[in-house]
Amino acid sequence: MTPDPKPLRIGTRPSALAVAQSGTIAELIRAAGRPAELVSVSTTGDRSLAPIAELGVGVFVSALREALVAGEVDVAVHSYKDLPTTPDPRLTLAAVPPREDPRDALVARDGRVLGELGAGSRIGTGSARRTAQLAALGLGYEIVPIRGNVDTRIGKVRSGELDAVVVAAAGLRRLGRIDEASELLDPLQMLPAPAQGALAIECRAGDTELAHFLTASLEDPATRAAVTAERAVLATLEAGCSAPIGALADVVSDYVEDAAGNDVIVDRLSLRAIVGTTTGALLRASATADMDNAEKLGASLALELLDMGAEDLPTAQASDA
Repeated sequence: MTPDPKPLRIGTRPSALAVAQSGTIAELIRAAGRPAELVSVSTTGDRSLAPIAELGVGVFVSALREALVAGEVDVAVHSYKDLPTTPDPRLTLAAVPPREDPRDALVARDGRVLGELGAGSRIGTGSARRTAQLAALGLGYEIVPIRGNVDTRIGKVRSGELDAVVVAAAGLRRLGRIDEASELLDPLQMLPAPAQGALAIECRAGDTELAHFLTASLEDPATRAAVTAERAVLATLEAGCSAPIGALADVVSDYVEDAAGNDVIVDRLSLRAIVGTTTGALLRASATADMDNAEKLGASLALELLDMGAEDLPTAQASDA
């Protein structure tokens, strides 16, 4: 009898949310026929309460990547939006699983929705992107910067310190706490962070067999195309600056004419993006392209935003947790 292979060691941050999403990946790997176990890896971002802008890009990622390169784990599970836009040549992005809900969620006292919070209401968020979009509504909210896990953030509402907080709906869903949301914010009102709700599964660049297994077991091509377009917006706009940036790509059905002149239905990417500037202006743009042109779509939309004035950007980017 052939002995069972050693369990794949899946590196995860120690937070409840990270463990929940890594546990989901572990279950999928087991369902595909490989044993798997979670290995906790503490990151600088987990150990510090300093603002993310002070800690730097990739603060939740670097320790996991170093553990992977050192052979301490075989697979790393990241919130895709935490990854730096520059790839690490030592690693392979083996899979992007189906995306969870990309929207933002409002958790407010007395179950209120955003429109029921009056001028002067204190809304907590650690995100420059959310702050810019809340301010653009012109409703007179007081935005309070916060950090911490989901319990810490929602606890500030339960204690009465804040009237509401805005968090990622994906995190609430993965924790089984989506019923605590007062409202799921429509992307027309609050565009999410690039790749929000998506996971990135990495392995070492030389582990070809493992990369193929992870791709076959976990990959969702539509999700990868969508987040590739969104992150291309981010990568292009981050050239020499950092800013409140939101982007969301959806797969939509469209009619095109084939070589024979017949109308056929194909899937295409519809991408929307926003950028907040130092003047308080919120710039918006949208475009559509073929699925295999995801990166080009995001880059071209970013260039359009730059032409609109997106070069006038704040120098710090807060957390989109």
